[in-house]
Amino acid sequence: MNPTVVNPVAVDPIDLSAAASALPAPWASHLLGQVGTAAVKVLRMDGRPLPVESHADPEVLLVLDGRLELLLNGAELTVGPGELQLIPAHAAHAVRPGSRGTLLIVEVPEAE
Repeated sequence: MNPTVVNPVAVDPIDLSAAASALPAPWASHLLGQVGTAAVKVLRMDGRPLPVESHADPEVLLVLDGRLELLLNGAELTVGPGELQLIPAHAAHAVRPGSRGTLLIVEVPEAE
Protein backbone atom coordinates (compact mmCIF):
# COMPACT_ATOMS: atom_id res chain seq x y z
CA MET A 1 0.00 0.00 0.00
CA ASN A 2 1.38 3.41 -0.97
CA PRO A 3 1.20 6.15 1.63
CA THR A 4 -0.86 9.18 0.71
CA VAL A 5 1.33 12.11 -0.22
CA VAL A 6 -0.09 15.52 0.50
CA ASN A 7 1.31 18.18 -1.78
CA PRO A 8 1.64 21.53 -0.06
CA VAL A 9 -0.12 24.37 -1.82
CA ALA A 10 2.40 26.72 -3.36
CA VAL A 11 1.51 30.32 -2.66
CA ASP A 12 3.48 33.03 -4.40
CA PRO A 13 4.23 36.21 -2.47
CA ILE A 14 1.98 39.14 -3.29
CA ASP A 15 3.67 42.31 -4.52
CA LEU A 16 1.55 44.89 -2.70
CA SER A 17 2.85 47.89 -4.65
CA ALA A 18 2.12 46.14 -7.96
CA ALA A 19 -1.34 45.10 -6.75
CA ALA A 20 -2.15 48.69 -5.76
CA SER A 21 -0.73 50.11 -9.01
CA ALA A 22 -2.86 47.71 -11.04
CA LEU A 23 -6.11 48.91 -9.48
CA PRO A 24 -8.41 50.67 -11.96
CA ALA A 25 -9.07 53.64 -9.66
CA PRO A 26 -7.83 55.11 -6.40
CA TRP A 27 -9.83 54.33 -3.27
CA ALA A 28 -11.17 51.10 -4.84
CA SER A 29 -9.91 48.35 -2.57
CA HIS A 30 -8.94 44.94 -3.89
CA LEU A 31 -9.34 41.77 -1.83
CA LEU A 32 -5.98 39.98 -1.69
CA GLY A 33 -7.16 37.06 0.42
CA GLN A 34 -8.74 35.82 3.61
CA VAL A 35 -6.99 34.86 6.84
CA GLY A 36 -9.61 33.06 8.87
CA THR A 37 -12.51 35.49 8.89
CA ALA A 38 -10.31 38.54 8.25
CA ALA A 39 -10.30 40.12 4.79
CA VAL A 40 -6.94 41.52 3.61
CA LYS A 41 -7.24 44.33 1.05
CA VAL A 42 -5.00 46.84 -0.67
CA LEU A 43 -5.83 50.24 -2.13
CA ARG A 44 -4.15 53.27 -3.64
CA MET A 45 -4.67 56.71 -2.07
CA ASP A 46 -4.57 59.76 -4.35
CA GLY A 47 -4.79 62.81 -2.09
CA ARG A 48 -8.56 63.22 -2.17
CA PRO A 49 -10.51 63.20 1.09
CA LEU A 50 -13.24 60.68 1.86
CA PRO A 51 -16.34 61.40 3.98
CA VAL A 52 -16.90 60.19 7.52
CA GLU A 53 -17.93 56.56 7.79
CA SER A 54 -18.12 53.80 10.37
CA HIS A 55 -18.26 50.03 10.15
CA ALA A 56 -19.83 47.33 12.30
CA ASP A 57 -16.47 45.55 12.40
CA PRO A 58 -13.00 46.77 13.46
CA GLU A 59 -10.25 47.23 10.91
CA VAL A 60 -6.51 47.77 10.74
CA LEU A 61 -5.03 50.35 8.37
CA LEU A 62 -1.34 49.82 7.52
CA VAL A 63 0.42 52.48 5.45
CA LEU A 64 2.93 50.75 3.18
CA ASP A 65 4.19 53.94 1.54
CA GLY A 66 3.09 57.57 1.58
CA ARG A 67 0.90 58.81 4.39
CA LEU A 68 -2.68 58.57 5.59
CA GLU A 69 -4.25 61.74 6.96
CA LEU A 70 -7.04 60.46 9.16
CA LEU A 71 -9.83 61.87 11.29
CA LEU A 72 -10.72 59.31 13.98
CA ASN A 73 -13.46 60.13 16.48
CA GLY A 74 -12.73 63.84 15.96
CA ALA A 75 -8.93 63.56 16.38
CA GLU A 76 -6.62 64.42 13.45
CA LEU A 77 -3.92 61.78 12.95
CA THR A 78 -1.11 61.25 10.45
CA VAL A 79 -0.14 57.63 9.85
CA GLY A 80 3.19 57.25 8.08
CA PRO A 81 4.97 54.48 6.19
CA GLY A 82 5.29 51.31 8.23
CA GLU A 83 2.73 52.53 10.78
CA LEU A 84 -0.71 51.14 11.39
CA GLN A 85 -3.87 52.49 12.93
CA LEU A 86 -6.50 50.37 14.63
CA ILE A 87 -10.06 51.48 13.91
CA PRO A 88 -12.52 50.16 16.50
CA ALA A 89 -15.94 48.91 15.41
CA HIS A 90 -18.44 51.76 14.99
CA ALA A 91 -15.72 54.46 15.26
CA ALA A 92 -16.38 57.50 13.08
CA HIS A 93 -13.42 58.03 10.74
CA ALA A 94 -12.65 59.94 7.56
CA VAL A 95 -9.70 60.40 5.23
CA ARG A 96 -8.43 63.97 5.19
CA PRO A 97 -6.92 65.69 2.12
CA GLY A 98 -3.30 64.81 1.36
CA SER A 99 -3.49 61.05 1.88
CA ARG A 100 -1.28 59.44 -0.77
CA GLY A 101 0.39 56.07 -1.23
CA THR A 102 -0.49 52.46 -0.63
CA LEU A 103 -2.75 51.26 2.16
CA LEU A 104 -3.25 47.69 3.39
CA ILE A 105 -6.57 47.11 5.15
CA VAL A 106 -7.45 44.16 7.36
CA GLU A 107 -11.15 43.91 8.17
CA VAL A 108 -11.96 41.63 11.09
CA PRO A 109 -15.60 40.63 11.59
CA GLU A 110 -16.65 40.56 15.24
CA ALA A 111 -17.88 37.25 16.60
CA GLU A 112 -21.58 37.35 17.33
